[in-house]
Amino acid sequence: MDNDEVLGHLLKIESEAAALVNDAQAEADKRVLEAEKQNHAAYEERYHTEGERLENEFQALKEKIRRQYQTELESYSNKITSLHVDANRFSALLDRFVTEEA
Repeated sequence: MDNDEVLGHLLKIESEAAALVNDAQAEADKRVLEAEKQNHAAYEERYHTEGERLENEFQALKEKIRRQYQTELESYSNKITSLHVDANRFSALLDRFVTEEA
C-alpha cells in the first residue's frame, strides 16, 4: 500500500468514526429529550396531585375550625344568656361609682 492509499483509508475510517459519533450524539440527545419529557410529565402529575391533596386538607381544616368556632360561639352565647342579671345590684354599684368620683 502506498502512502495515498493509507491516507485515503485513514480518512475513510475517520469519516466513519465521525459519522458514528454524530449518530451516537443524536441518539443521546433523543434519549435526553425523552427523559426530560417523562420527568416533566411526572413532575406535573405530582404537582397537581399534591396541590389537590393540600387543597383538600386545607378545606377540611378550615371547615373543622369553622365548626369549632361556631360551637364555642354558641357555648359562649348560651353562657351569657343564662347568666342572671341583678339589675338592682348593678344600678347600686353604678351609683356607688358615680358618687365616689363626685
